[in-house]
Parts: sequence; structure tokens; C-alpha cells
Amino acid sequence: MPKILIIGGVAGGASAAARARRLSEDAEIIMFERGNYVSFANCGLPYHIGGDIQDRSKLLLQTPESFLARFNVDVRVMNEVVSIQREDKTVTVKNLLDGSEYTESYDFLLLSPGAAPIVPPIPGIENPLTFSLRNIPDMDSIINSIQMNNVQHATVVGGGFIGLEMMEAFHQLGIKTTLLELADQVMTPVDPEMAGFVHQEIRAKGIDLRLGTALTGVEYIPETHIASEEAGEDSINQHIHGQLQLSLSTGDTLTTDMLIMAIGVRPEVSLARAAGLQIGELGGIWVNDALQTSDPSIYAVGDAIEEKDFVTGKQTVVPLAGPANRQGRMAADNMLGANETYRGTQGTAICKVFDLAVASTGKNEKQLKREEIAYDKVYVHTASHASYYPGAEVVSLKLMYAPDSGKILGAQAVGKDGVDKRIDILAVAQRAGMTVEQLQHVELTYAPPYGSAKDVINQAAFVATNIMKGDVKAIHYDQIANLGDDQVLLDVRNPVELQNVGTFPAQSISRLTNCVTV
Repeated sequence: MPKILIIGGVAGGASAAARARRLSEDAEIIMFERGNYVSFANCGLPYHIGGDIQDRSKLLLQTPESFLARFNVDVRVMNEVVSIQREDKTVTVKNLLDGSEYTESYDFLLLSPGAAPIVPPIPGIENPLTFSLRNIPDMDSIINSIQMNNVQHATVVGGGFIGLEMMEAFHQLGIKTTLLELADQVMTPVDPEMAGFVHQEIRAKGIDLRLGTALTGVEYIPETHIASEEAGEDSINQHIHGQLQLSLSTGDTLTTDMLIMAIGVRPEVSLARAAGLQIGELGGIWVNDALQTSDPSIYAVGDAIEEKDFVTGKQTVVPLAGPANRQGRMAADNMLGANETYRGTQGTAICKVFDLAVASTGKNEKQLKREEIAYDKVYVHTASHASYYPGAEVVSLKLMYAPDSGKILGAQAVGKDGVDKRIDILAVAQRAGMTVEQLQHVELTYAPPYGSAKDVINQAAFVATNIMKGDVKAIHYDQIANLGDDQVLLDVRNPVELQNVGTFPAQSISRLTNCVTV
């Protein structure tokens, strides 16, 4: 009867525990969680803050009691594993409620510690009005501060998933919001021209978006309110709050009532490092294709590990719930005698930004250039369903592929409707090894309320295949300024399209001899 210890719950650890029990009724399974909550919807935290998910209990997927009743898993919350003794195959556990310590032996050990928010050493960053968002207590602290401190303005640092979701949550609560992003774009999994749609949407909603801007300093200005209670003036209730004065890399200053740090996460590897397990070059726990660490009896999954990139085959760190769940399941299989191998992570992801959805899969153009991978690309902008049926919205799709084989390297899409459908299809096609030529023949559902006879996917494949065959040559927006003397940029839009979108000045394009716009 194997004894399996699992360190950390949520996506990877909880999935492994459930799978292990389904595979073995006899295995002894113990899961340790240093916090109060073992299985919660961490991706839903910003949506509870903003009010989309009103019932807090909906975020609690499993409790220690439900795990025990349903899976016969011994879940020990507020118990932190403080060390691993690999030679003895034991762990030392600290009970955070009473401070006592004890040991547990194992046959197999699974590490699922997740990743911790990155908080850079900015002067003044440690203060009562600065928060990060990783778990339920973090969420509760943010909600409590909003309610108690009458927050009128919030600042979010970081334009990734959590940053964008928190920006929208504040907006829904009627709180004026500034979003600071060091890069020249938000949502770095997509390329700048695709992020441009998102920037437009953010600014249209009244958000103070500041790109290319870093937070360099924080000054906490406390304010103390003393209120007398009914019991008498000798019994007082003190509530301390205040404001933050932010210093920015641009030289500007900004006064805010709350600061959210969302610049990214870092794999939590302290326990693994102390146990002498191999740490990868990217800072995550090294694992092989079976999700074993450098110790064959210890497995690791989720945000803490370095996994294989599906396109390049190189090591990568991708903190997403989908891969973590699949890895937890696979690790349980292998601990109980299977020989499963992890097939790589594509990084398929989507984010809601007000009325827009922005999604991607595979590699973006920036990564392909950095990896020196040959690629070509096409763009299509077409309706989410039949344009004559009410409610059709434009889907802007970017598809990247290998110029020699036509193999799909990555895709990005932005729009108000149908974005998830297209990126999901392309993620499946990429994993199946399909080419853009084969993608032409993909047969998708069609009825006017749902799609088009020539879907966005088909149209992107048609354009890419035309280029590969040499039927047409493509020139992209960033190449227009380098047109030769023998080239003319001809505007072939109809008058209505021209009126709706407008032109750009001819003098902004070098060496053109005729009407200029696209």
C-alpha cells in the first residue's frame, strides 16, 4: 500500500490527490496546505472582488471535510512542510496553529507549492495599502480595505492577467483606476499590434493607462480616525488608513488609495532547493517528461516547475491552471505504476478586458524572433458569425506558421465574440501537428447565429496557403515605410469603409507615388 504525501493543493495537488484515489483504494494519501484553503478557484478571485461572482463560497471547490468524505484523503490545512529528508524519505511538518512539529514518511512525494507574486524591492512598498493577489486571504484583505477605507482611486502595477482583471474589478466598483505597465504593451503573450486593440478598449473605459512606466517609490501617508463608541468616550475605536504617494519612472507622482502589485509570479522553490533537488536555469523545479524531479521518488507539478515548451522543446515556465491540472493527474498515474509522459505546454490562454476577449496559443512573434525560428504570418479581420445576422462582431486573428512546412507555430485573436472558439480550434490543430494547408479543410459548424460558411479559421488558412503557394505576396504594416521606388500602395477599400476608418497622411509613408492607406 503506497503512501503518497502531497505538498500544496489548488490545481496540481488537488488533482493529483483525486486521481490517485481513483486509481487506488488502498493508497494512503495525505495533503499538506500551509494556508486555510486547500482547493479554491484562484482564477476567480478578481471576479469576486469586482462583483461578478457574488457568493464567496462558490470559490471554495473542496474543503478538508469534503476531500475526506469523497476521496478518503487526509487534508491537513495550516500545516507547513518545512523540510524534506530524502535519505529517510520523510518530511518535517509544522502545525501553524500550535507551533508543534512532527514527521511523516512517504513512498512518493508530490511538490505542488505554486508560485509567489513578485514584489520588487521598491522603497516604501511594504505598507498597509499595498496588496498582491494569490489566495483567498489576499482577496479578503483587498475587499476589506476597499470597504473600510472608502477607496476612491486604485493603482494596479502590471498589465498581465491578474493586473487586467483587477483593473476591471475596480472599474466595476466605480473606483478610478490607473494601470502602470513597464513594457510598451499589456498582455505580453500577444504581440504589440494585437495588444493595441486592448489599449484602445482600456482607455475608452476611462482607465488611466500608462505604458512604459515603472513604479520607483512609495510613500505611505497614514491618517488616524478616532471614533467614540456608545459605551462612552473612554472606549474608542481606532481605524488607521491613509493614502500612498507613488513616484514613477517618468518623473510624475501619483496619489492613490490602494496599490495592487501584479507584475508576475516566481516559482516557489525554497523547499525543493533546501532538499537538494535540481533547479532549472529559469528558476523552476527541474522535472523530466514523467514529472519526476532529480529524486525519482519526488514528483513536482504546476507553477513551480519548468516544463517543456510544445513548439521549441525547450524548458519554459507557464503558470496556468490547465497545465497544472493535467500534470497533477499524470503525476498520480506515474506514482501508481503508469509510464505517462508530459507532451509540452502551448500556453493557451484568454483574458476578458471589459467588452473584449484577447487570447493566444503557441509562440508569439516576439518569441519566434528571439528563438530565431523561421516564420511567416497572416492577419484576417472578419465576422464572428454571418455578418447579416444581428450581433456579428469583428474577430482580428493573427496566425504564425513555418514557411517551409506550413506547421502552426502560434495564433492570437482579439474581439468581442468568438475569440475563444477560434483560439481553441487552433490550439487543437497545433497539438495535432496540422499545417495551414490542412487547416483550409477543417469543417466547422455553420448557421448564421453561430458562424460563417467560410469561418475565420478557414480564411486565415486560405491566405496563408496562398502565400506559401506563391499566388500572392504579403507586406505587413511594419514594412510599409520601406517600400521601394517601384512599389505602389493602392487603397482598394470602398467609400463607406474609407469613411468609417479614415486614412493616414501620405507624408507619413516614404517613397509612395499614389493614394496611401490600407
